[in-house]
This record gives sequence, C-alpha cells and structure tokens, in this order.
Amino acid sequence: MKSTLVASVAPLALLALMALPVQTAHAEEAAAAAPAASPLSFNIGLVNEYRYRGISQSRLDPALQGGADYAFESGFYLGTWASTIKWIKDAPYNGGASVEIDVYGGYKTEIASGLTLDVGALTYIYPSNDLNPSANTTEIYGALSFGPMTVKYSHSVTNLFGTADSKGSGYLDVSASFDVGGGFTLVPHVGYQKVKNYNDGSYTDYSVTLNKDFAGFTFGAALVGTDTKAYMGGPSMKNLGKDGIVVSVKKTF
Repeated sequence: MKSTLVASVAPLALLALMALPVQTAHAEEAAAAAPAASPLSFNIGLVNEYRYRGISQSRLDPALQGGADYAFESGFYLGTWASTIKWIKDAPYNGGASVEIDVYGGYKTEIASGLTLDVGALTYIYPSNDLNPSANTTEIYGALSFGPMTVKYSHSVTNLFGTADSKGSGYLDVSASFDVGGGFTLVPHVGYQKVKNYNDGSYTDYSVTLNKDFAGFTFGAALVGTDTKAYMGGPSMKNLGKDGIVVSVKKTF
C-alpha cells in the first residue's frame, strides 16, 4: 500500500472491520449440523480510488483489487492481496510497477476473555519497480482487539516504500467497528504514520466508513482524509492526501 510524495514516499489507510452477527440457538444448531466452513477464502473488489493510510495509491482514480486467505485451525493464517496502482509511475518518480502485491502471515488468538492478539508480518511487493531505494517494503505488526475496538502498530524492517534511510518507521492505528443495525457497520479510524528521518513525511490520517452487506456483497462508503500536503502525484501534482469519499463493492467467497 504505497503512495507518492514530493521527495519521498509513504503509505495510507482504508480499514473495514466487519462486526460479527449474533447467533440464535437455532442458528447455532444449524451451524453445528452443517459442514465446516472452508479455511480458504477469496475476495474481489472495486473502489473509486485506492487509499492506504489516507494517501491515494491510484492518483484518485478507480482500482481493481482482490486476494486470498487461508486460516488454520491453530490460529495461524496466510494470505495475499493485490491492487492496481499509479503512484510509482507518477511524477516525481516516473518508475515502473502498476500493481501492488501484498503477502502476509501471522497468528491470531484470544489471550484473555474478549481480548484478541494478532501478530504477523506483511511484505508489499511492486513488480518491476525501478526506484532506488526499492519501493518493496516489509513490516511486522501487532494488534489487540477488545469488544469493538482494535489498536494496531506496524513497524518497518526495511526502508518504507522507497524513502531513503526510513527503516524503523512506524504506523499506529486505532479503529472500531459498530453494528448499527439493518446490516450496516460503522467503522471510525484514526492513524499516525511516523517516517523515520523524514519529519515532513509524517502525518495523521482519519476516516469514517459505513458498510452494508447486501445480496452477498459488501458495499462501503468512507470519508477519508489526512493533515498533510506532502504527498503529491500525477502530471498535475495532485494532493493525494486531501479529503475525499471512497466508495467500494466487495465480494468474498
């Protein structure tokens, strides 16, 4: 998940945590009688623009996205996800790579009643990118969830998305997921990206997302923004962190 900035690069955010439905006794009995759900799942989606940590990765244009996940009974998981992007081809970089591919794995478990721990590693790969330093980035992360709240910290163990001398950068994310009835979920979020050795690249992002499950699809609308103007891109050098509305549709199967 990457972004263009005027002399460096850094990421952005668009989180969509889904609330779990409340099961009745009848539903629990039906679930027990039904075959176990497959540990392998796939997803595909379309957005009017791809935002990551508040910064547009697609120059405010639409993006096609999709991924696959495998969840082991032990709590370990593996996954991959991809999206079309434009920031690497944008000025001032004018590099290769029009796709982002994420590969991740981790372990999720309940460590106390209602308290869930999630730890893992995530690598962002930009095939054929010719930036120096490379845009490819690896982060390790840890998250704690309790009730509707989740707090997550991600720490880069490489340079951050092509920014020189930025190894050790960190992103702190606080979000929540509220079931507001009628199949709607409200997801407020605030995050802070610290770019090591590049203070002008550090910023706060925020979003409020409303999701709706309908006919097997998840539809979303989010108000997204940041407090930075350091991330610019495209022929007209657009502000990629400006306030905007992101709409999406996603199918999981």
